[in-house]
Amino acid sequence: MSNESMNELPPVEPRMPRASEREEMLAGKLYNPADPELVALRDKAADLCTRFNATSRADHATRNAILDELLPGHGKGLDVLGPIFFDYGCNTTIGERVFANFNFTVLDCNPVTIGDDVLFGPNVSLLPPMHPLRWQDRNVRQAPDGSMYDYEYGKPIVIGSNCWFGGNVTVIGGVTIGEGCVIGAGSVVTRDIPPHTVAVGNPARPIKEITDKDASALQYYAQ
Repeated sequence: MSNESMNELPPVEPRMPRASEREEMLAGKLYNPADPELVALRDKAADLCTRFNATSRADHATRNAILDELLPGHGKGLDVLGPIFFDYGCNTTIGERVFANFNFTVLDCNPVTIGDDVLFGPNVSLLPPMHPLRWQDRNVRQAPDGSMYDYEYGKPIVIGSNCWFGGNVTVIGGVTIGEGCVIGAGSVVTRDIPPHTVAVGNPARPIKEITDKDASALQYYAQ
C-alpha cells in the first residue's frame, strides 16, 4: 500500500459505549491516558515515588509507609533500594520477600503480578503499555475542548515465585514468566518463559532447564 493511500485511512475509534477510562485500561482496551482520573492516579504515584527516592535509606519507617501507600498490594518483607518509578502502583501485586535493586521501573497501566521471593537486579523495567502500530491510530490528537490526547492499551505481566532477573532486563506486556526462572542480564523478554528455565538475549530465549544438577558448586561454604 502506498504512503498516499495510507494517509487517507482514518484512525480507528474505540468501541462505544465505553466504561470509565480506568476500566477500559485495566481491561486491555484502547483508553485515553489523559483522562483526569488516570492523570490524578499517576500524579499521586509520581509524588510517592519522588518522596521515596528522596528519603534516607536509614529512615525505614518513612520508606515503608510510602511503599504501603504506593503499593497496597505488596506482601511482607519487600526490600526496595530505589530509585523507583511506578505509573500507578495500585495495579501492581507483589508477593513476600521480594527485592528490587536500583531503578526499578513498572509502568502498570495493566495488572502486574509478582510472586514470592523474586529478585530484581538494577535497571529492570516491567512494561505493560502498548501503542497501536499504525500512526493514524497512535498519534496525538486534539479533543473538542482543545486538549491533546492519544489512545493506548496495555497487556498484563505475570512473574512466578522464586525468579531472579539480572541487571537491565526489560519485560514486555503480555508475558508470563514461570516459577523459578533466571533471566540473564540485558535480556528483553517478549514471549512467555516456561518454569525453571534460564533465558537470555534480545529477544530472550530459553537456553537450559534448571535442575538439581545445578546445585551450587560453592555449597560447601555454607557447611
